[in-house]
Amino acid sequence: MTAQTETARRVLQRVIFPEDRDLDVLPLYVDYGASVGVPREEEGTGLAVTEVVNVVDALSSERHPENILDRHRLRVVADQRVSFATYFNGFAASYWRMWSVVEEVVLRVRVSGGAAVIVYRSTADGRSQRVDSASSSAEEGGGDFEFTLPLKPFGDGGWYWFDVWAGADGAVLEEATWCADVSPDRAEMGTATVGITVIRPDSAVPLLGQLAADKEVMSVLDEVLVIDQGTERVRDEPDCARIDEAMGGKLRVIEQGNIGGSGGFARSQYETVKAGTSRYVLLLDDDIVAEPESILRAITFGDLARRPTLVGGHMFSLYARSQLHSFGEQVARWRFWWGPASRVTPEYDLANSNLRSTRWLHHRVDVDYNGWWMCLIPRVVLEEIGLGLPLFIKWDDAEYGLRAQGAGYPTVSMPGVAVWHVPWTDKNDALDWQAYYHQRNRTVAALLHSPYDYGGRVVRESFIHQVKHLLAMQYSTAELRLRALEDILSGPGHLHAQIATKLPEVRAMRTEHSDAQTKPHADAFPRPRLLKPPKRGHDPSDPQSKLSQLKTMTLGSVRQLFPIRELAKRHPEARISARDARWWRLVALDSAIVSTTDGTAASWYRREPKEFQRLLRRTIRVHEQFAIDWPRLAKEYRSALPELTSMHLWESTFDAARLADDQTAGEVAAEAEPSKPESVTKTPVSDPSEAPPASKESQ
Repeated sequence: MTAQTETARRVLQRVIFPEDRDLDVLPLYVDYGASVGVPREEEGTGLAVTEVVNVVDALSSERHPENILDRHRLRVVADQRVSFATYFNGFAASYWRMWSVVEEVVLRVRVSGGAAVIVYRSTADGRSQRVDSASSSAEEGGGDFEFTLPLKPFGDGGWYWFDVWAGADGAVLEEATWCADVSPDRAEMGTATVGITVIRPDSAVPLLGQLAADKEVMSVLDEVLVIDQGTERVRDEPDCARIDEAMGGKLRVIEQGNIGGSGGFARSQYETVKAGTSRYVLLLDDDIVAEPESILRAITFGDLARRPTLVGGHMFSLYARSQLHSFGEQVARWRFWWGPASRVTPEYDLANSNLRSTRWLHHRVDVDYNGWWMCLIPRVVLEEIGLGLPLFIKWDDAEYGLRAQGAGYPTVSMPGVAVWHVPWTDKNDALDWQAYYHQRNRTVAALLHSPYDYGGRVVRESFIHQVKHLLAMQYSTAELRLRALEDILSGPGHLHAQIATKLPEVRAMRTEHSDAQTKPHADAFPRPRLLKPPKRGHDPSDPQSKLSQLKTMTLGSVRQLFPIRELAKRHPEARISARDARWWRLVALDSAIVSTTDGTAASWYRREPKEFQRLLRRTIRVHEQFAIDWPRLAKEYRSALPELTSMHLWESTFDAARLADDQTAGEVAAEAEPSKPESVTKTPVSDPSEAPPASKESQ
């Protein structure tokens, strides 16, 4: 603190390196490319063309993990140039310019040995510009450099970064930080409560270990809440006691019945508001690999935001760890469907094309929401707009972002803040039991937030998809989607009432249909036989126009009036991978073996004309009702929203989930030890307000 200026200096972001020196992620921290150009774009299209001007040598094989000395120090060998224009070490100036109170940033760099430090910035279209430089000699033993850099030019996009060039004797980057001078009321670092929802404890324990091992991160955490909803318990894991000790008593495990991810995250939100201690709740998926520094960066950005702001982390692929899977998410209001924000390229590999050679990364990307694989939510936002919706899974994060946005609280998906997570491209959960939740929760979110009369395209698109599922012999999926819509028609009260009971009902309902009955190997079914080969030996092709799609749908619907071919009753007509199981291909068959989306099993799809007709009649009736009742339903759900997301109603749901969990635990224990039922004990879920701060609900 300086009395003359009445400001305090805060560290916004530190230059960091991976502790494990993982070669796959090194390009996210260090760039050994020498050039500073970008691809030329086609005028007016925003797309890079083949001709390239001064492209960064992003494909350089240089990684040099041996030069990482520790978390903050890097050796730069003689005559080598290293750039920190990378995802984790560049400074995303435009985000700070747009959303924070910071007006200029101070870059502090300390090097030992003879070295030059060169500072660059980029424009919103990705063009690099040299800003400043300084150097030290080997005789001086190194130097401490400070650069004051304005944020004013970064209204639409742009980054700052710096390069280090070592002289003949080499050098070491000892430390580098991006700082800002802020008013005294912004000087103190906020604290957070971490909320992690767990079904499988073995996936959560590594994350807990990561958090426990980082003392700086633990210093800004008031509590780490594990909402344990599985049948196997976190407290029974061998490392749990060690992790709890390392966290200094900040770990608290809450055991409750399975009320889904939304129920687990809502419990973390509830406990944070009730305790009234933390400035934020930080929601994390249990099966992520974290970059712990991201937690410090997210809290710092939240502290310095102009208004209370949800700060989200990006998602890198857990399997291709330099691949940026999700950079920013938006909800298309007309279709009311989630997807990448405009200008974003999904599944972008930063090992192949780094920050300096990627134009779209320099344009600031504004989002509607951030996935709850990592999302920091201010407590004041929870207190004003309520907790998450009781949706079990799917759309709770998107709905909350839209709700917060409507109340004036933005979401920022912040570069340099990220986790590694299993990408959703490796699974298609829209066909299994989760189809119910996809359909219901998307429609509920549209009723709450669609700005269009009758929800824009939602009802029409739902009908079209329903017909496609029927034509593809996916009767279980069609049934679940219909049940979802029928539940919505019953009113908003079903959301809390059914959150703990709907999943077993959905799973049982699905198994009534052949397309949901699996065997572990496709060879377990009769071998495929087709009486008549495809016309001219060609498989059906993807309809390329709306007219051809309508024609294929019409012909497929007419086929439902004809009986099933006799041979198809005994033998499937084809064996089709999940990737190729498109409706326009399946519609030409009477039966087929189709792989599940995860590749672990297969099902025998069979055409059932009577089932098709029954479900089609219901489909028409339900969608007609939605087309008529949408305005009434929207008003009803919007009126109920404050109550649905209230503390007291969620508390009742948590109490019911606790009782259900106690009963289930008793049944499991009784089955394990039927002769000694009196020996079964269960640690109760206590009210945190009635216990000392360091107490555990379960440990």
